[in-house]
Amino acid sequence: MNDMAKNLILWLIIAAVLVTVMNNFSSPNEPQNLNYSEFIQQVKDGKVEKVSVDGYVITGKRSDGDTFKTIRPNIPDNGLIGDLVSNNVVIEGKQPEQQSIWTQLLVASFPILVIIAVFMFFMRQMQGGAGGKGGPMSFGKSKARLLSEDQVKTTLADVAGCDEAKEEVGELV
Repeated sequence: MNDMAKNLILWLIIAAVLVTVMNNFSSPNEPQNLNYSEFIQQVKDGKVEKVSVDGYVITGKRSDGDTFKTIRPNIPDNGLIGDLVSNNVVIEGKQPEQQSIWTQLLVASFPILVIIAVFMFFMRQMQGGAGGKGGPMSFGKSKARLLSEDQVKTTLADVAGCDEAKEEVGELV
């Protein structure tokens, strides 16, 4: 390897190490994952200060300042709100994100656009590149020219071949 390649590899390794170190130090603490039973127990013990409900995901903050995250089971739990209120837990709800009308239109029309693009591709292939070699509209691109009698310079005498055939062709003309 030449010196330039060695230097480049060295600088790439240094950059990767720096990015990894910075990412570890600068990222906020990930919330602790709790199972739902532990979450309910901590609520009843008064250790939960604040929760935010986003669909089935519940994130929150404990009294000691640590954050947590849990997944609510897909079964109705009417007692959860009562337990949270009775233990003075601040409850926040998040509105689900709505897709824009443009995103919905793009998602709905994408399959149709793909089908049209494939259809156009095959049609161009069948035409030989839009009127190229042997396409259905290629009759207008013929290289043939019309000649008048005074432009003909070749006679039967100029053509080599069987004399009998020349005589028969001469009789026809």
